[in-house]
Amino acid sequence: MSDYIIMTDSSCDLPDQLVRELELEVLPLAFTIDGKTYRNYPDNREMSPEELTRRQKAGSMAVTNAVNVNEATEAMETFLKQGKDLLVLAFSSGLSSTNDSFQIAAGELQEKYPQRKVFAVDSLCASLGQGLFVYLAAKLRQQGSSIEEVRDWAEENKLRICHWFTVNDLFYLKKGGRVSAATAVVGTMLQIKPVLHVDDAGKLIKVSTARGRKASLAALAAKVGELADPDPAQQVMFISHTDSTEEAEALAQEIKTRYHVPEVIVNAIGPVIAAHTGPGCMAVFFLGKHR
Repeated sequence: MSDYIIMTDSSCDLPDQLVRELELEVLPLAFTIDGKTYRNYPDNREMSPEELTRRQKAGSMAVTNAVNVNEATEAMETFLKQGKDLLVLAFSSGLSSTNDSFQIAAGELQEKYPQRKVFAVDSLCASLGQGLFVYLAAKLRQQGSSIEEVRDWAEENKLRICHWFTVNDLFYLKKGGRVSAATAVVGTMLQIKPVLHVDDAGKLIKVSTARGRKASLAALAAKVGELADPDPAQQVMFISHTDSTEEAEALAQEIKTRYHVPEVIVNAIGPVIAAHTGPGCMAVFFLGKHR
């Protein structure tokens, strides 16, 4: 184990095996569905993405809960008590108050443990975009970078983590206030699929539309060639999805073949993020010149 801990929250959607390999600490976020609250652990011990999708298709709606200050403080203090320094890479402040809780907790804990180093970085990322951000930071730690060096890298490079995605059902975006009711109705009738990304403020915005699912997935692949930096063949990329394993694997293969990308890691979107995207979401994440 390294001399310092890298912590994030479960909106990062990283596969459990990768979490363990990278020696990460992941604070599970909460979500409520059908009157019961669950925790979103990387190993899906309380509810799998597949079960959430099944319930969504049956008409259930999930509500998510941000990490509060007490939860953040308790999780962080565990490691400070062990004499470890701590770097938190948190869910985008543009999409959740989770980052605010980590920032407040970091400030209070730094005062309580002045001999320790306690840093919290607003990732301005979400889902496997946040996962990619944390993955790259953890790789730097494995290579021997200090906690300050990784923190500085994180602050300097977080706006290079590109998030491009599409959804199959506009209803969930309408529920979250991302599109109007009229747009959702007309778009559904005409099979219009939005192409969205996370902007420099860490917020979700619609960039364009595509006619049909196939065209929307092609638009995601095209963004890799347009924005990837310095060279797609020199980086690992991530794809996340809800209930779309075959399409996700096909998109991964296309990106590998088309851009000579050595590795594309595919994982299901966790219940906390999937609560807002619904079934049929597809997203690609990579390091770019800019977002």
